[in-house]
Amino acid sequence: MSKQLFDSIERVFRSIKEPIREGLTWDERWKGADNGLITCWEVGRERAEREPELAEKAKSGELPVLAWKGGVEKKLKTKKYGTLNYLAEWQGLRGEDLNLDPSKEVELVCSRDWHESHLHASH
Repeated sequence: MSKQLFDSIERVFRSIKEPIREGLTWDERWKGADNGLITCWEVGRERAEREPELAEKAKSGELPVLAWKGGVEKKLKTKKYGTLNYLAEWQGLRGEDLNLDPSKEVELVCSRDWHESHLHASH
């Protein structure tokens, strides 16, 4: 997603206690005010139910490869830049509230002991 898409968003928050939305059109899910971040988070929540091992990796601080730019499979020599979409799905996998501020850059360090990969998620 480009920076322009997130310029008008100050913060996206949704409680983990909220049910996953149903019956929305593709445009409503991906082109709403949140630019699809809630959808990415909901995908993470659904994947956590289907793939509990993947959810456990995320909960332990790993940065697994997901559909969005951000995850890591092997040791990196440099920092990797990801997207807010990745961070939203990762929060859903972890069973966390969706809590993103597109105006702020987030740095995550993968917990895998075989590397020290850093993910910078920003718009």
